[in-house]
Amino acid sequence: MTFQTRFRRNFGLAALVGATFLTGSPMWSSGALGAGAEGAPVKGGSLVYLEQQAHTNLYPPAGGFYPNGGILNQITDKLTYQNPKTLEIEPWIAESWSVNADATEYTFKIRKGVTFSDGTPLDAAAVAKNYDTFGRGNKDLKLPISEVINNYDRSEVIDPQTVKFTFKKPSPGFLQGTSVIGSGLVSLKTLALPYETLGDATKIIGSGPFVVASETLGRELTLKARPDYNWGPAKLEHQGRAYLDEIKYLITPEDSVRIGALVAGQADVIRQIQAYDEKQVEDEGYLIYAPSTRGVNNSVVFRPDNPLVADVRVRRALLQATSTDEIVATLFSDNYPKATSIIAKTALGYVDLSPKLSYDLAKAKQLLDEAGWKVGANGRRQKDGQALELSAYESLPQPQNKETLQLVAQQWEKIGVKLNVLTADSGSAVVNNLDPSKAPVSPAMVGRADPDVIKSQYYPTNRNVLLQKGGNSDKVQSFVDERLNALLDQLASEPDRTKRLAIAGEVQNYVVDQAYAIPIFEEPQAFAAAPYVKGVSFEAVGRPSFYSTWLAPRR
Repeated sequence: MTFQTRFRRNFGLAALVGATFLTGSPMWSSGALGAGAEGAPVKGGSLVYLEQQAHTNLYPPAGGFYPNGGILNQITDKLTYQNPKTLEIEPWIAESWSVNADATEYTFKIRKGVTFSDGTPLDAAAVAKNYDTFGRGNKDLKLPISEVINNYDRSEVIDPQTVKFTFKKPSPGFLQGTSVIGSGLVSLKTLALPYETLGDATKIIGSGPFVVASETLGRELTLKARPDYNWGPAKLEHQGRAYLDEIKYLITPEDSVRIGALVAGQADVIRQIQAYDEKQVEDEGYLIYAPSTRGVNNSVVFRPDNPLVADVRVRRALLQATSTDEIVATLFSDNYPKATSIIAKTALGYVDLSPKLSYDLAKAKQLLDEAGWKVGANGRRQKDGQALELSAYESLPQPQNKETLQLVAQQWEKIGVKLNVLTADSGSAVVNNLDPSKAPVSPAMVGRADPDVIKSQYYPTNRNVLLQKGGNSDKVQSFVDERLNALLDQLASEPDRTKRLAIAGEVQNYVVDQAYAIPIFEEPQAFAAAPYVKGVSFEAVGRPSFYSTWLAPRR
């Protein structure tokens, strides 16, 4: 079947899905209003954006999940703006700031005249309440602590436009943390709501360039431009209200349907385009955007509480038996560089660990022999009557993750190890994935343009991907790596930049030496857009911003 035939066949399905989502309205964009010169932004129009997955929760610290962040980035502002090209921190809601020598006190001067969409002021008191909530959590409302804020103590409102934050220990990553999706500022009314209600986008009151107009949970979301918006990041060329009138988000799980809708003119921007479709989409005249997530690479991680992977020699063997060259060449494009450390080359503090990540089947077999895992009659590794058989659940948000894990499984077969790749859409998958006995192997990644992202990934009270004791699993666990956790604490508390980056390098080496993770590729966020969609931009870790986006007249 040709690419064009596949698109035509999917056109009908896309139209059917669109009609269902829009309750009878045509799915295509209304286009821009007014003619306008090709190079000059045109005001007006509706952007149709197709998202692979529905958002889950819009409490800002939950914005790390990309469907959540893709909405929060339009309806909330941040204290500061991280320039996605330079990674410098620039003014936004905070017009200026100061930091003391040991990074335990941060003082921000808040821009005047900013309001939330409910009319309440975004002043020092509102900022203080946001960060008290993000930094401490709220047990009564079940609002978790933000993973980007470390060592938080308290806020102090100095005057209506000045707020000071104090930390129990140095918190050198806090300034960058004020620029991320997880630090989007919301109204006091929103902060008073329990966590479980914040999956409803209409409950999120921000100060951003768009506001939530309507929502059909799990299917469709419409954002409208806020007419009086006038406080975008200070150094952006575009100031004032957004160019677009509205954005329509439609949840469209099937890759082929999203692409078919784009090429048929029924959608303007789509997220999660697979690598194998990139060339054909470009050949049809559409644009591919693949901004880097600049954080912890797409990896396979181990849960050492499971006795099958408790021995570092077993983990090292599986690392040596994984050919990332084959995975990237088989499944991905140039937009997915092979990983050469646990964090991306574009990440702050990156060190090249390529020599430690080599593919070496002979070494892998030797390590398993040394660990007592011998090849049985059926070709499988066995020890004390038990087979070396592991399981992993696919991660739906990660590109071609099922296919990646299946290829890893084929590679591990060569050394006598079986990896079962399990579906992630079963009701028990989330619970089972937090049980080392059921999921000793797991895919993982996280984006953030600051070295604290490593702590977010591995620390017990953050994402805790290794499932250490005292973390996010309700299973009784014994595994803990005090050395790793001490390094992560140092990373999050060292105010000297040079020393902090050196610690980041030490952590990367330690994680690879312990073979806690097998880094596979540097994950981008992949989008496709029609050529008439102008001004598409992305924040520092790949979430779209439609503030400066506009629709050129179609030819």
